[in-house]
Amino acid sequence: MILIGKGGKPVLNKLNQVTAYIEENLTEELSVEIIAQTVEIPAFHLRQLFFYLAGMTLSEYIKKRRLAAANEDLLNGERVTDIAFKYGYQSLDGFTRAFKKWSGYLPSEVMKTGLIKSFPKLSFIITVKGGIPMEFRIEEKPAFYLVGVSKRVPMQFEGVNQEIVKLAESITEAQRAEMHALQNIEPYEIVNASYDADANFLKEEGYLTHLIGVLTTKEEVSEQLDKVPVPAYTWAVFPNEGPFPSTLQQTMANIYAEWLPTSGYEVINAPSFSFTKMDQAKKDYAYSEIWIPVRKE
Repeated sequence: MILIGKGGKPVLNKLNQVTAYIEENLTEELSVEIIAQTVEIPAFHLRQLFFYLAGMTLSEYIKKRRLAAANEDLLNGERVTDIAFKYGYQSLDGFTRAFKKWSGYLPSEVMKTGLIKSFPKLSFIITVKGGIPMEFRIEEKPAFYLVGVSKRVPMQFEGVNQEIVKLAESITEAQRAEMHALQNIEPYEIVNASYDADANFLKEEGYLTHLIGVLTTKEEVSEQLDKVPVPAYTWAVFPNEGPFPSTLQQTMANIYAEWLPTSGYEVINAPSFSFTKMDQAKKDYAYSEIWIPVRKE
C-alpha cells in the first residue's frame, strides 16, 4: 500500500491502473508502450513517478510480483520448468538463480517444505499527510530550440552520471562560442536537457538522450551542434539550493512524490531541462532550477 497526499486522485487512479494491468499480464510480455498508453503518462515520466512513489523501479516491481506468483505455483505443485517459462525466463537455471536471490530458497525447497515468501500487489490510496513545502512557479514559454551537444547516456536517478560528465568535458571552445551567440531566451544559462528515453524500461538499465546546451529561437545552427525543436508549452519551474547533486535529485524526487500527485497538472511527453550555478564560496553547493513541461489535467 502506498500513501499519496490528499488531492492526488488522478495520479492515484493511473498508478492503480498500472498495477492492475500488470496483474492481468504477469505471464505475458509486458510492453512499456501499452502500459504507458493505458495510463496516458509518457513512459519515462511513468518510470520516474513509480520509482519515487513506490521506492522501487517498475521493472523491479514486476519481477517481484512474478516471483511471488511463482512461489504460489510451486506450492500448488506445478513443475519448476513450466513455471520458469511461464514467467518469461529463458532457462531453468535463470529462474532458479532469480528465485533463490529473491526468496533465499531454492524452488525445490519450497516444493518440499511449503515455504512461503509473498510480495503483495501495490495499491495507491489517498491519505492526509504533511507534505514537503516546495517553491515553484508556472511560466508560459513560446516555441524554441534546444541546441548543444548530445549523446545517449544510461538513466540514473542518484549520484553523478559519469557519462554526462564526459559529455560536458567533450564540448569544444567553438561549440561554446556558438551556443553563447545563439542564446536568446530565458533562462540564459547552460542547461541539461533529457528526452527520448528507451521505450523498453523492463531492462535493468535504460538509456535516454542528454543534451548540454542553450535555448534559442534562431533557426540557423551549424552542424557542430544538435538542434531539438520544443513547441510552446506551460512550464513548472522548481528552484532549489543546497549540496550538489543531491539537492537537485531530491527536488526531482519531491516533484514526482509530493507536488505532481496534488498539483492538478500532468507531465507532457517533451524534453525537460535544468540548469545549475555552482557556488564559488562553498564546495559542492549550488543553485539549480528544474523546468518540466506540464498541462492542466
